[in-house]
Amino acid sequence: MSTVALGLPTTPSDRAEPTDAPTTGPLRDRFGRVAADLRVSVTDRCNLRCTYCMPAEGLDWLPTDAVLTTDELIRVMTVGVRDLGIRSIRFTGGEPLLRRDLEDLIAAMSARPERPEIAMTTNGLGLARRMDGLVAAGLDRVNISLDTVDATRFAEITRRDRLHDVLAGLAAARSSGLSSVKVNAVLADHTDLGGLPELARYCLDHGYQLRIIEQMPLDADHRWDRASMVTADEILAVLRDHFPLRPDPRPRGSAPAATWLVDGFHVDGAPARIGVIASVTRPFCGDCDRTRLTADGALRNCLFAQGETDLRNVLRSGLTGQDLDDALARRWRGNTWVKSAGHGVNDPGFLQPSRPMSAIGG
Repeated sequence: MSTVALGLPTTPSDRAEPTDAPTTGPLRDRFGRVAADLRVSVTDRCNLRCTYCMPAEGLDWLPTDAVLTTDELIRVMTVGVRDLGIRSIRFTGGEPLLRRDLEDLIAAMSARPERPEIAMTTNGLGLARRMDGLVAAGLDRVNISLDTVDATRFAEITRRDRLHDVLAGLAAARSSGLSSVKVNAVLADHTDLGGLPELARYCLDHGYQLRIIEQMPLDADHRWDRASMVTADEILAVLRDHFPLRPDPRPRGSAPAATWLVDGFHVDGAPARIGVIASVTRPFCGDCDRTRLTADGALRNCLFAQGETDLRNVLRSGLTGQDLDDALARRWRGNTWVKSAGHGVNDPGFLQPSRPMSAIGG
């Protein structure tokens, strides 16, 4: 199979810097949105092979020298937090736990005077044995991907018999004292609606907040099909048949999930919640506050962006000190400034980005 068919991550493009971008202040775009939430992909590699994400044989991973080093990642994040108004950082992948220096990256950001909130999205494999170290380093929140609590179906979706490891990771996260433990679920097809009530009840009984995510056109095989996608309306219809839901009165703000209170269930004394992230059928682009850094140093202002801004060549250009920081900040502001009004998934001319989700970072 060719590397293109496997979804080989592209080399970061070197987008021309816009001449009218702001030169001071936070990361703003032309529509008045301010990016304060940084998603950092620390690796494109993953130890699961979810059917809706990548082929069974995996992808052509980035070579080691293409991935940003510990010092390079810390440099970029420091500029974001210190100079550009980043207030939260979420470490993603691929699978971030495959990065051995993850605790060092978290510790470096938690030690900043302008300390951001620090979160991670993980598939949970190996989380149980690293949970204490991650919390000690400064991790505040964790999201764990889990699409089903049926072991047979889990193995079918992920192509790995590892449900027990994910559940152990969830339990470790819950017992660690973190302020929030969320479960991210994607329903691979309509047959998975039947298992949704069991998954929801498992999360409610164990104190996890379930968030069901509409499947997005970010698979490596480019086989996403709107007709087979499970929609937010279908998800809510099934949930309402089994649980008493009512709209969450809290303002949603820039959060991707619309949430509902589940009457009769509580987590740590507060009402239990279930969320739905309807990126396709109910886009929330107008409130988006995210900026993204890929493992190989490309800035992306949207999951579905067709262009990127390369920071790796700046980091390795020979610039040092303030000159380097200024160059990084200038490119970052330029990348944010040209962010599109929306992701365009529902536009007639929509084109799926060449990078799959695993190479962009969730």
